[in-house]
Amino acid sequence: MKIHTRPASTNDIPKLREVIEASVRGLQAGDYSPAQIEGALRSVYGVDSQLIEDGTYFAAETESPDHSQIVGCGGWSKRKTLYGGDQYTGREDSLLNPRLDAAKIRAFFVHPEWARRGIGGLILEACENAAKEAGFSRLEMGATLSGVAFYTAKGYTAVENLEVSLGNGETLPIVKMTREFKAL
Repeated sequence: MKIHTRPASTNDIPKLREVIEASVRGLQAGDYSPAQIEGALRSVYGVDSQLIEDGTYFAAETESPDHSQIVGCGGWSKRKTLYGGDQYTGREDSLLNPRLDAAKIRAFFVHPEWARRGIGGLILEACENAAKEAGFSRLEMGATLSGVAFYTAKGYTAVENLEVSLGNGETLPIVKMTREFKAL
């Protein structure tokens, strides 16, 4: 089945939430405890409506004449926030300067039933191309432990280990990763 990416819309939010929750519960269980997963779903992971409003969040969707399905999502940002959905209190939404700052790769999730079929790579390529078109020559992200191998294979380098407080007494280890490329 063919998959395509398109900018996500506010109408997609209920389906995006379903994909995010399924992805976190299904694909991160080997790297995080149940308490970390629950804490992250309540305080960090989730839809970032600012990305949707900015037109920088993508839905990966099956192509079918009778029924299309969102099977993954992810985006990039021209804002300072490194990670976190709408409910995350540590957001900083001021704009970045493409000549000085790195664009942020943000909120990548693939439904576990569709994992390892190239969907993450398809979304990442769309994000990288859009960031280049916006004048950025560097990207950075806060990668989950589950995503580090994927991003490393795509040319990203780990630069710092971080701990995100989850508000339930738990922390979520993530890895800050970067990549440079030639801007357009």
